[in-house]
Amino acid sequence: MCRLPSLRQRPRLLSDPIVALATPPGRGALALIRLSGAGSFAIAARCLEPFHPTPPRTVFRARLSHPDSREPVDDCLAACFPAPHSYTGDDLVEISTHGGLVVPAAALAAFAAAGARPAQPGEFTRRAVLNGKMDLLQAEATADLIDAGSPAQRRRALHQLERGLSDRLVALRSEILELEALIAYDIDFPEEDEGPVSPQRVRGAWEVVRGRVADLLRTAPEGERLREGALLVIAGRPNAGKSSLFNALLGTERAIVTEIPGTTRDAIEAYTVIEGFPFRIVDTAGLRDSGERIEQLGIEVSKKYLAAADLVLFCEERDDPSRAAFLAQVSAPVVVVRTKADVTGDGVSAVTGRGLPELRRRLAEVAFGKLLALGDVEPVVTRARHRSALERALVELDAFWTARTGGVDAAATATHLRAAVLALDELIGAVTPEDVLDRVFAAFCVGK
Repeated sequence: MCRLPSLRQRPRLLSDPIVALATPPGRGALALIRLSGAGSFAIAARCLEPFHPTPPRTVFRARLSHPDSREPVDDCLAACFPAPHSYTGDDLVEISTHGGLVVPAAALAAFAAAGARPAQPGEFTRRAVLNGKMDLLQAEATADLIDAGSPAQRRRALHQLERGLSDRLVALRSEILELEALIAYDIDFPEEDEGPVSPQRVRGAWEVVRGRVADLLRTAPEGERLREGALLVIAGRPNAGKSSLFNALLGTERAIVTEIPGTTRDAIEAYTVIEGFPFRIVDTAGLRDSGERIEQLGIEVSKKYLAAADLVLFCEERDDPSRAAFLAQVSAPVVVVRTKADVTGDGVSAVTGRGLPELRRRLAEVAFGKLLALGDVEPVVTRARHRSALERALVELDAFWTARTGGVDAAATATHLRAAVLALDELIGAVTPEDVLDRVFAAFCVGK
C-alpha cells in the first residue's frame, strides 16, 4: 500500500508500536498486516484471541476483534517474531486476514484502537536499518526489488540486497584506511626523510584504491539507466516504418499505422522489456520540414526526446540522404535499421518479424553493454545518491595525492582520506543525516 507522506507528520519514536497493511488494498484472497514496536505483543493480545507469542515464528489461528467493542472482525492467522530476530529488529506480529477493502481496514482500525499508530512510508525498513538489521543500500535494494519490472532489475536488486555493493564499499573503505595507516609514520615523525614505508608503496596503494573507486563509478550511467529504464527514441523521416516497429517491439498495436506520411503527430511513450532489460520506447513524429502547425509541434517534441535519449533507433526504408546530418545532431548512440523487409527484402520487418530478434539483442547490447559484460557478479551503482558519494570519495582521493606530491604536510593530506571514508560511510548508511533517510524512505510502501 503506497501513499505520499504528509507535509506535517507527528513525531516518531524509534520503538513505538506501528501498524500497516503490507499487501495492496483491494479484492484478493488474503491481506497481510504488520504490527511492530515496543508493546506490539500486548496490543496484539488485546485484539487476537487466543494469542500465542510462544513458540516464536509459529503460525496460529485466532479471532480478531475490536479491543473496545469486542465486535468480531475476522478469523485470521498470526505469527510472532520477538526482538531482535525479526525484520525490524523489534517485536513484530504478522497477521493474515481475508482480503478486500472492508476487512483489512477494520483490522487496522482495531490495532490502532489498541494503541498502535499508522506507519509512515518505509518505516518498518527504516527501523531495520536503525536497528542494524540491514544497511541503507540493502534497504534501497528492498524497494528496487519490489518495483522491479524486468528480470535484469530483479537480479540487480537481489544482488544488492545480498550485500554485493555493500561488501565492495566496505572493502574500499578498508583500503583507504590502510592507506591512511601507511602515512601515519610521516605524521608521527615528520622530521624523518625516509620512514619505514617507501613512497612507492604509498603510491601503489593509492593507485589501487583510486582505480577501484573509479571502476565502480563507471557503472553508474548504465546502472541508473537500468533502474529507470533506457529511453529508446525511434526516429526517422515520415512513413519510414517507425510506428510499425514501435508496435512490433512492444508486442501490441499501440501506435496508429497508415501509409499516409505524417500520421504520427505526437510522441507516444511506452514501457517494455527487451532481452530482460527495461526500456521506455518513444515513437516520434517523422522528421521533415513541414508547414502544417500541428505536425511542426510534434516534430519539436520529437527533438526534445532525442536530446534526452539514451539510445536512438533511426529507421529508413532505403539509404536516407538525411542520415548523416541527423547523426551529427544526436549525442546518444544510434542504431540504424532498414525497415519494411517484407517489401524490400532487406533489413527488419514488423509484419513478418524478420530481423526482430537480432535487433532486440543489438538494442540491449548498446544500451546495457557494460552490465552484460559484468554479469550478475560485480556490483553496480544504480542511484544518483550512490554516484554522488563515490564522486566525492574520488575527488578526495585525488586531492590527497595532489597535496602529498605538492609538499603539504602528512597530517593535512590525511584529512582528504578521512573525507573519502566519510563519503563511503554516508553511502552505506553508517553515518547518514536524518533528511537523507527521509528522502530514501519517502518513496517506500507503507507496509514495508
